[in-house]
Amino acid sequence: MAYSDPIASPESQFPEGFIFGGATAAYQVEGETRTHGKGKVAWDDYLAEQGRFSPDPASDFYNKYPVDLELCERFGINDIRVSIAWTRIFPEGTGRVNPEGVQFYHDLFACCREHHVEPFVTLRHFDTPLALFEDGEFLNRATIDAFVDYAKFCFEEYGDEVRYWTTFNEIWADATNHYIEGTFPGGEKAQLHKCLQCEHNMMLAHAKAVLAFKEGGYPGKIGVIQSLEYKYPFDENDPADIAAAKNEDVLQNQFLLDATFRGDYAPDTWEIAQRLAAVSGGELDVREEDLEVMRSAAKLNDFLGVNNYQCRFLKAYEGENDLHHNGTGEKGTDRFRLAGVGERVNKPGIPTTDWDWIIYPKGMFDLLVRIKLQYPNYKQIFITENGMGYKDDYVDGFVDDAPRIDYVRQHLHWLLKAMEVGVNVGGYFMWSLQDQFSWTNGYNKRYGFFYVDFETQERTPKASAYWFKNVAETRRLD
Repeated sequence: MAYSDPIASPESQFPEGFIFGGATAAYQVEGETRTHGKGKVAWDDYLAEQGRFSPDPASDFYNKYPVDLELCERFGINDIRVSIAWTRIFPEGTGRVNPEGVQFYHDLFACCREHHVEPFVTLRHFDTPLALFEDGEFLNRATIDAFVDYAKFCFEEYGDEVRYWTTFNEIWADATNHYIEGTFPGGEKAQLHKCLQCEHNMMLAHAKAVLAFKEGGYPGKIGVIQSLEYKYPFDENDPADIAAAKNEDVLQNQFLLDATFRGDYAPDTWEIAQRLAAVSGGELDVREEDLEVMRSAAKLNDFLGVNNYQCRFLKAYEGENDLHHNGTGEKGTDRFRLAGVGERVNKPGIPTTDWDWIIYPKGMFDLLVRIKLQYPNYKQIFITENGMGYKDDYVDGFVDDAPRIDYVRQHLHWLLKAMEVGVNVGGYFMWSLQDQFSWTNGYNKRYGFFYVDFETQERTPKASAYWFKNVAETRRLD
């Protein structure tokens, strides 16, 4: 099975007002992780203990954001995803406010306006304050209240400067890397009940923040970003493979989509979630008062952010847990065999990246159509991340990243096809705007439109930046 271009009419183009954006995250670009009054997050000590790479200076966005925003303006990128570093505002997570951190984001948003770039702001992108992390992070319900207080502060402080808010980035990635794959600070492996509980508690925090935003009457729109991957059975005629695909779909997609758009869990979602929690010896604490809050918020989400890089093919698996994360780009080393769930495999003929990520753009189309059909109360979708990690070669002052161009072109084709069949998509954000620090991969996995020399912090537009500029200006792929 090899992917092919969709059959799209030659005149297909993106509508007026469609967002062509680039994405960043505070901890991955800002640098200055322990200066200017910023408090600690769990990643600080975790990375220092590993000794493999440092998040400082990353892309030095704290000091270089005027340069990056000028590049956005030059290259047709009209929106930028940024996140607020929680500990720049509240160094301990609660209590004392850091005025310098508060002012930094005022200055950033003002510079966005100067360069005609809309900020698309996430409140938390994997960087929980250390004190809250040490108290159990989102498995501790006190963190829910701390997050909502932080969100209310940001709504009040920046409400006139920000039109698009998202509460969380990638709840699934947060939960799985902490409690299944074990690659984030404090990581554990194969703790399915903790993963699902984390997902539920973060969705409850999201719901409470949405209600606070709407009750406060702030201008703008609010939503949440989910990392979603379409799950295919390896053998579509094998009931065991079908069941494995459904297990992982509930774990990553349906549990969170139900929480987002229903505010509770459909009977089949709940049955599978309880069964998966029992596999690791736990059970879920989901209270009726939680669901009352979540049902109220489900009606108020203005949009869903979808981060989508790949899909998955699942086979039935009866063995022990066998989990290995490819964080080095050594192709063929990734393994995901999860007891009670299934095994991730690939189909012959489908290409993969050096990090073993499947390149199958039709998966984005199938995912978007699935959301439209299963959750018809959704209002709008933004592709808030999509892109290709690549070992870019800088040669004679230029980066020819043709494979990245092809990857993005294929995904935009299928995105247009989804829009043609009625999916309401308002924009596409390339991950990432510039090369950045990557959580478990360091610096050799580059995603950006703009090549960053991490020694000099010089930016060089890649071939993909010039290609994307043409797409953004013409709103066409051909």
